[in-house]
Amino acid sequence: MGMTMTQKILARAAGLDRVEAGALIEGRLDLVLGNDITAPVAIREFEKAGLHQVFDRERIAIVLDHSTPCKDIKSAQLCAVCRDFAKAHQITHFYDVGEMGVEHALLPEKGLAAPGEVIIGADSHTCTYGALGAFSTGVGSTDMAAGMATGLAWFRVPTAIQVKLTGALGPYVSGKDLILHLIGRIGVDGALYQSLEFCGDGIASLEMDDRFTICNMAIEAGAKNGIFPVDERTLDYLKGRVERPYTPVEADPDAVYTQVIEIDLSKLRPTVALPHLPSNTRTVDEAAGKPIQQVVIGSCTNGRLKDLREAAAILRGKKVADGVRCIVIPATQQIYLDAMAEGLIADFIQAGVAVSTPTCGPCLGGHMGVLSDNEWAITTTNRNFVGRMGPTSSMVILASPAVAAASALTGVVTDPATI
Repeated sequence: MGMTMTQKILARAAGLDRVEAGALIEGRLDLVLGNDITAPVAIREFEKAGLHQVFDRERIAIVLDHSTPCKDIKSAQLCAVCRDFAKAHQITHFYDVGEMGVEHALLPEKGLAAPGEVIIGADSHTCTYGALGAFSTGVGSTDMAAGMATGLAWFRVPTAIQVKLTGALGPYVSGKDLILHLIGRIGVDGALYQSLEFCGDGIASLEMDDRFTICNMAIEAGAKNGIFPVDERTLDYLKGRVERPYTPVEADPDAVYTQVIEIDLSKLRPTVALPHLPSNTRTVDEAAGKPIQQVVIGSCTNGRLKDLREAAAILRGKKVADGVRCIVIPATQQIYLDAMAEGLIADFIQAGVAVSTPTCGPCLGGHMGVLSDNEWAITTTNRNFVGRMGPTSSMVILASPAVAAASALTGVVTDPATI
């Protein structure tokens, strides 16, 4: 009986020839990640346990991205804890204001994730790095503390769902539409503690930014991780970023899956998720016309250069509708620079958009775009739970950059093909 991609990576990390789904293993970690909200808790546990040394200062990353530049005294105090710890332990990959980005866009950009690696992060969307053929998953801050000290973590080997992709995405359809379609199909617990393993000839048509988006939202289906096989697109992305050796894995032909889901990419339509779950999906045609007051284009899900290009192409030469606030947040400083070089930032500003420094900001109702009572937002973020971006009476619709940009121009949920 063969192994899935995830099983192979975890077996290697545990020093075993093979592992079975359900087995408990202790695995070696290639990277431990924390941010300005979760790392302070881990640091407190690290120090409470009397620990004085990290396992490897090169394999810990701390990114101050959620509330930075600091929005209030509390966020400033949390960032100070991270700065002091990073300085005391000489953490190599510490990213502060001016050089940080939204963590799950920044780490791949910096070459800190590679095929076959095991990555844990005290943030649920750490599953993003499966786009590069890594096993990456979110953990609690206590697990982060243990990982920083020992370089090890316990895992229960997950079962897996195989997602077979065929065809190619049509106009105005992206990885966001694919993952929303999948979550709508199986539900927010449809892949609970399972690996979502993508395969099929349709993968070749997906750009890396699409794959990052898809794996980023694997957790919204309850998955332990999402993972793509490594192909030429992956290798091209890694060139010039990752210099260390890495070993991609492939699923065995006789690997066991709990189910197989087939998706023809050519049949997908732009898709949105209405409040209050990512699984409450509709095609844009079914949701069209719903009034909105705010648009957010950014986050670890959709703040990459491809996302900004798609939004700018729709907004260019036009104006955001009266009564609508549109906010664009490039996910990293490099993406910001690249967008400037291409003229995208000018396109946004001329359209009446507010452009922010990289931050998670409004995604978690932190800053840079918090909603008021009874307001509706359409956003490219990953969660639309009750009270996610403002008071419990506020409403969040999840969408792709193309749908979000088109909606900013009209003031209602809009099919980009109609603009």
